[in-house]
Amino acid sequence: MEIDLEKLPFDVDFHPSNDVLAAGLITGHLLLYRYAAESPPVRLLEISAHTESCRAVRFVNEGRAILTGSPDCSILASDTETGSPITRLENSHGAAVNRIVNLTESTVASGDDEGCVKVWDTRQRSCCNSFHVHEEYISDMTYTSDSMKLLGTSGDGTLSVCNLRSNKVQTRSEFSEDELLSVVIMKNGRKVVCGTQTGTLLLYSWGFFKDCSDRFIDLSPNSVDALLKLDEDRVITGSENGIISLIGILPNRVIQPIAEHSEYPVERLAFSHDRKYLGSISHDHTLKLWDLDDLMQVSGNPTHNHSASADSDSDGMDIEDSIPKSSKGTKRKNSGKTQNLSTSSNFFADL
Repeated sequence: MEIDLEKLPFDVDFHPSNDVLAAGLITGHLLLYRYAAESPPVRLLEISAHTESCRAVRFVNEGRAILTGSPDCSILASDTETGSPITRLENSHGAAVNRIVNLTESTVASGDDEGCVKVWDTRQRSCCNSFHVHEEYISDMTYTSDSMKLLGTSGDGTLSVCNLRSNKVQTRSEFSEDELLSVVIMKNGRKVVCGTQTGTLLLYSWGFFKDCSDRFIDLSPNSVDALLKLDEDRVITGSENGIISLIGILPNRVIQPIAEHSEYPVERLAFSHDRKYLGSISHDHTLKLWDLDDLMQVSGNPTHNHSASADSDSDGMDIEDSIPKSSKGTKRKNSGKTQNLSTSSNFFADL
């Protein structure tokens, strides 16, 4: 299934409970479609969300609203039924908003081009924390609810861990020689996998984030722009050459290329709510929906979860509190500090 978006897409997200998806475009528009197996996708809404590109898209409030972020520094909440604006925070960040991810039913996190991560509490209707942890753009984030840790990757070549229970930046990795573009947590929380600009996958052991414990180079030299966890042992990668691959982690191996979006970079990957479809967007202006069962049959592997492979790394160590200085001497003045923003703008008042 293929949708011609007509313009370059930056992000895609699926409704959490029905067959609706959303894509944010370089024009600042947000498009919502309904999809079905036996019929062409139908455009439901076109929302003029931002004056600049729409880089980040996330459904919230059980799909009743959708958040979008933009280089115009605003975050907009729109009604998914009518497309009408619910509320807009004009100065949500001091720089372009690059990523928005869901944390819990009532919280989301956003990251900007200057390395700032903010956590928004939809119940308190405000921004509750701001972490000035990176020196360049936030490329991706992921969250583990068990320990309330928010992990982020950045163009500055580091991985950060923010503790949302203590509201502190808990640790930050040493500087890699490569931009980190994507991140997932695997092996039942014991491994963190990061995609990089050179195509190397960096594996970090939980609790030992200063340096990676393993490198997987078989996808080089094409950058790994998108990672999507299939189960505890397998991850789907979207690369610069347009290839979507199924990768095994520990043992590290390319199980099989499973699709080719186009000859252009795969910008984002996402699962439908029922995990029947894999969505991919690329610089060819299209959004493609792949039947996940068909893709897995091609690889010869079922889609059910595998038990995690044993490895020799410890998983109970406390994370270091120190944050390394940049090898380039560009450490942000307030790096590692947090700021309580519980009195900030009443962003979610109408959600």
